[in-house]
Amino acid sequence: MTFQNMIANSSIRPLVKRGTIRLAVLGMVDGNGHPYSWSAIFNGYDPEEMKLCPYPAIPTYLGKEPKHTLRIEGANVTHIWTDDPQDAIRVSRASLIPHIVSRPEDVIGQVDAVIVTTDKGHEHVERCRPFVEAGIPVFVDKPLVDNEADLLVFYDWACQGKAILSSSSMRYSKEFLPYRISTSSLGQIRFATITTPKSWERYGIHALEAIYPIVGPGFVSVRNTGSAEKNVVHLKHSIGADIIVAAQSDMYGAFGLLQLCGTAGNAVTQSQDTFFSFKAQLQSYIDYLRTGERPFPFAETVELMKLVIAGIRSREEGGREVTLSEIAPAI
Repeated sequence: MTFQNMIANSSIRPLVKRGTIRLAVLGMVDGNGHPYSWSAIFNGYDPEEMKLCPYPAIPTYLGKEPKHTLRIEGANVTHIWTDDPQDAIRVSRASLIPHIVSRPEDVIGQVDAVIVTTDKGHEHVERCRPFVEAGIPVFVDKPLVDNEADLLVFYDWACQGKAILSSSSMRYSKEFLPYRISTSSLGQIRFATITTPKSWERYGIHALEAIYPIVGPGFVSVRNTGSAEKNVVHLKHSIGADIIVAAQSDMYGAFGLLQLCGTAGNAVTQSQDTFFSFKAQLQSYIDYLRTGERPFPFAETVELMKLVIAGIRSREEGGREVTLSEIAPAI
């Protein structure tokens, strides 16, 4: 039985039946302030403590959101663990998290689901393993993985029916929504570009997952002719589109700048509302826990991770065109 058929034939049932879902936020790495912001979207926050957050953009965009639209209802972050124990203390104060644990595994039996808030793909198998094996649903920050061996581990877990979800917030950008719904006014997409700062390994997925719901599955190959600091990645899609992703370390002025060029029209837009994207992303996880129905097929995550892996492999092999069929698993 194929992976798609196995998922389609599996029964869909709620993963959590509790009235208020108890969540644990686990992990914090350099350059990623999700424990602060994501926890606040569930719990609310202390404005004075949040001012001490080392990522000033977070209190800025949280402060713009009215209190009555800030929180996701029906779920709370009740436990936190971070790699540096001092971070857990600061986040718990800012985002009103009542319990700090000394080991991630200590939340087993205390929560209904966990959120792994780190974006280094090569760490995610071991960060997730205790919870997957305990049968606890896991949401993993993007990218799920950055290498083939780890992708195979998550694929095997998914085939076993384990509740694992991973996404980029860019999938939920409201500025891109019209084109996720339809690109008919543009004709057939022939060329597209999307940009992101930081590294291909950690932020390339933001660009990839922004474009993926627009063009759909069917990517063929990847060629990265850039460097570790300046990735320039050419993707070929089976619809006949060429897509260029630029992921450059200091290009903060052009995060999420999307261009779509079609046979009948074109469009340019940029992701702007970080809070909206995060809240919609986290809401999709809560909906998954409530219903057991995935917001998108796990096969999409597999294809996206193959794109990430192919971009690394191509760059390391001097810009060779890497086909997705080279990378396991076959789906």
